Amino acid sequence: MRVLLSAVLWLAVLGCGDGRSAAVARDPAFAGVQARGEVAMGVNQYTSRHVFEALPDGGRIELQRDRDDSAGTARIRRHMHEIEAQFAAGDFRLPGYVHAREVPGAAVMAAKRSVITYVVESLPRGAALRVRSDDAAAVEAIHEFLAFQRQDHHAAGRHDS
Repeated sequence: MRVLLSAVLWLAVLGCGDGRSAAVARDPAFAGVQARGEVAMGVNQYTSRHVFEALPDGGRIELQRDRDDSAGTARIRRHMHEIEAQFAAGDFRLPGYVHAREVPGAAVMAAKRSVITYVVESLPRGAALRVRSDDAAAVEAIHEFLAFQRQDHHAAGRHDS
């Protein structure tokens, strides 16, 4: 089933006329992340913007549409509330699906879920998930998680630990 879904996603990316086929030619792994991200998050990843910021007490994940899009904005906000609940429960399967592998830091974040808090913040065209902890090992895992996400999504952000 997973192979079939990957094949369907690959064909969908190849058939799009918004510059996606060029991205596939340049970096098929990135195109796969983008395609699976669109399925997982419900919005086009090429017309949305991720930011992953490492902060001294954890970090922040931001996702916004790059243009006014009330339906897309609402979908991003629902997605952020979904992952807030999943992450708080120690469930990191969704990032694993998007990246087609275990995401660094996720296992420690799951194990230390009782010392990490997640809060969704609305943004003009999407939302952000603020991740906080006073536990040094949890903060280190959060930073590892965010650094991987930043790199794999080709996203903006900073590392201020």
